[in-house]
Amino acid sequence: MTPERRAAYLDALGIDWYRSKHVGDPPDLTVPASAEVGRPIATATTPPVGQPGSETSVPVDPTGVADDVPNEWPQLRSVVASCQSCTLGSTRTQAVFGVGNEAADLMIVGEAPGAEEDRRGEPFVGRAGHLLDAMLTAIGLSRTEVFIANILKCRPPNNRDPQADEVAACRRYLERQIALVSPRLLLAVGRIAAHALLDVTDPLGRLRGRIHETESWPAPVIVTYHPAYLLRTPAQKARSWQDLKAVRKLLHTQ
Repeated sequence: MTPERRAAYLDALGIDWYRSKHVGDPPDLTVPASAEVGRPIATATTPPVGQPGSETSVPVDPTGVADDVPNEWPQLRSVVASCQSCTLGSTRTQAVFGVGNEAADLMIVGEAPGAEEDRRGEPFVGRAGHLLDAMLTAIGLSRTEVFIANILKCRPPNNRDPQADEVAACRRYLERQIALVSPRLLLAVGRIAAHALLDVTDPLGRLRGRIHETESWPAPVIVTYHPAYLLRTPAQKARSWQDLKAVRKLLHTQ
């Protein structure tokens, strides 16, 4: 991303941003004095994922997508459908690959399939899915215009949090999906997705309201609450709406 394009994003959004500690300061970029420029996403008390002390250590392959992951949609779907790279392959009903526009400007990344997703083979269905659809409609988008996927392609038993080895096993599939979609923006929905995409363990509240840019992904990342959390905690819907407005502005910034 060019400094000019980044500056346009920041000017349009009017929000603070984090830059990854892996990304140098962009030249000739003017930001509000209140912006926390230069502050790494991870701190000494919240080490990046994959480093000692992390709550969910996940090894990251710095070379990019693994060579054995297909670079075409049909083949990739087939590989994911038959994957046995972790123990979830023996407990799932079916893998949940992802749905939507394979050339979308916005790619939404959630945590893992739940019981209904596992049964139907589609991410974000049921009450949480209906709320996500409503959230998209509020910013002028539909499910068919975005691409929706999860960090994990298989449901963890009893909807428990994904384990580090499961996230690591699925990461190469998500990397390939993002590479194929080539979105302009990634929306991390929920704590697990935010941690996996940004390689941090910071609380979700500290990750919201900022544009995150790392060398791991070709597009900036915005973080918001998971629809299932909003169903349990409707008071947070106002904050989620702020995130969605940021997404809308960012997508309309050239």
